[in-house]
Amino acid sequence: MEVHAFLSFTLAILLLFIGKELTQRWSLLRRYSIPEPLVGGALCAAIVCLLYYVFNISIFFELGARDMLLLYFFAAIGLNSQIRSLLKGGRPLMILLVLASSFIVLQNVIGMTIAAGFSMDARAGLMVGSISLTGGIGTTMAWTPYFVEELGIINAGELGLAANMIGLIAACLIGGPIAGYLIRKHNTRPSGDAELEIGTLHKDEPLLRLDYHGVLLALFWLNLALMLGQGLTTLIAMSGLMLPDFVGCLLAGIILRSACDLITHEGKGRLWNWPSMQPGIALISDMSLGMFLTMALMGLQLWELQGVLGFITTALAIQIALTILFVAFVVHRFMGRDYEASVVCAGFGGIALGSTATAIANMTAVTRQYGAAPNAFIVVPLVCGFFIDLVNALIIGIMAG
Repeated sequence: MEVHAFLSFTLAILLLFIGKELTQRWSLLRRYSIPEPLVGGALCAAIVCLLYYVFNISIFFELGARDMLLLYFFAAIGLNSQIRSLLKGGRPLMILLVLASSFIVLQNVIGMTIAAGFSMDARAGLMVGSISLTGGIGTTMAWTPYFVEELGIINAGELGLAANMIGLIAACLIGGPIAGYLIRKHNTRPSGDAELEIGTLHKDEPLLRLDYHGVLLALFWLNLALMLGQGLTTLIAMSGLMLPDFVGCLLAGIILRSACDLITHEGKGRLWNWPSMQPGIALISDMSLGMFLTMALMGLQLWELQGVLGFITTALAIQIALTILFVAFVVHRFMGRDYEASVVCAGFGGIALGSTATAIANMTAVTRQYGAAPNAFIVVPLVCGFFIDLVNALIIGIMAG
């Protein structure tokens, strides 16, 4: 049974409402900063899986709108970034990049070792390493033909997709709790700043600053960022470097923000008025991220894990445990042991196990609970949305050769 795109989109809205309602009702979910989209999306995936096993009904959702929502989200992140802020975050960015790159190698060594232990081609372990976990579903789909056709690993696609499914869910589950644990353990003082990069605090504060003109301007500039981003992605591809589409949108947003701030007085003009636009951009980015993650989770086909359950269970259990230990004892320490470092740690679970969107969702859940962390929302998207894709591709190529 295939669910039409419009109905799938409408169902995703309902599931996001359910996730928000359950998060408001259950303090445990807020305490551990569980992202609201995870609650609704995972609930849908579980029901679909139950229908498959009990009634032999396979339900597939047409999720064409999902990828567009991700582009809107990253365009908003770019528009919300300023060059001076990027320069200020230079050292933390380099530190996080080194940590993430080192963890990619560690992930792949673990995956290859486990694959060899199951009498499989050791290179199959890369599919449950940085390809599916750090790389995400896009990297998984990109590398699958090479592993199948060139390396002869027939079930490489199933291994990668299964690992990505579990990693995506695990990334949502561990990010918030790790940050909350680190904040409490080290008695870190949260910022308490309500001026969030994405969304609003859990408190029911009315969005009084929203106005028609500002929201319309936000949509206009987001669309311009998407169009410019498409052009940048095409130019990057012409150089032989393949990057996800959202990277172009992120860069386009940064370029547009810098150019408009430069030619207008204090960011205010007829077609560019940042103080008026910012609330609308924050709201659109929050909705886009929530809908994207909900749709990504509701589309999981959990029964596809059955054929590789033993290997996948062992590999992912070790990878998840490794991620938790690395975040708590390495990332937190080298990122400064402050509140921003704790928020980055929440995002690192998304970098290492899920996707860039998962990383941002984790950080958003934490900042809604404890307050804004502006530097984290600059450093993490740039590392996991741009630099880490380049490093990951290089490392995979070397280890798969």
